[in-house]
Amino acid sequence: MPPPQQKRPNRRPGTGGSFLQKGDIRWAQCHIFSSYNNTILHITDMSGCETLAVASGGQMTKSHRMESSPTTAMAAANKLAEAALEKGVQGIHIKIRAPGGHNGPMNPGPGAQAAVRTLARRGLRIGFIEDVTPVPHGGCRKKGGRRGRRV
Repeated sequence: MPPPQQKRPNRRPGTGGSFLQKGDIRWAQCHIFSSYNNTILHITDMSGCETLAVASGGQMTKSHRMESSPTTAMAAANKLAEAALEKGVQGIHIKIRAPGGHNGPMNPGPGAQAAVRTLARRGLRIGFIEDVTPVPHGGCRKKGGRRGRRV
């Protein structure tokens, strides 16, 4: 009877993260939170436990009104892609999140699309793009009263 084959682990020793490998491509996750006030980009390993790089629109500009703009989102994505490529990541799966919930808008802000396009232009392969906006299931009552907000 032949000896049982050992499974190959998903991470290489010394890389400092559990990268998922398919072929010769190292994959990671990119979490994009995009509201009308800011855009926050966060790259983690595939388990989501270890942070590889973080950047936001607020780090790229001094004026508050520019934090959510596509221009600052592109600058943040450039910084993030550089850090990811430096750590050996060649492909990313993207999770886009809008504020959502009970009182927030369900669609992402203007920086999300610009960030995704910039990550693709920098040479990172895009696996899948998923919307992970929180959806309310009943819960608390919205403000505004019985007849709604009267303008």
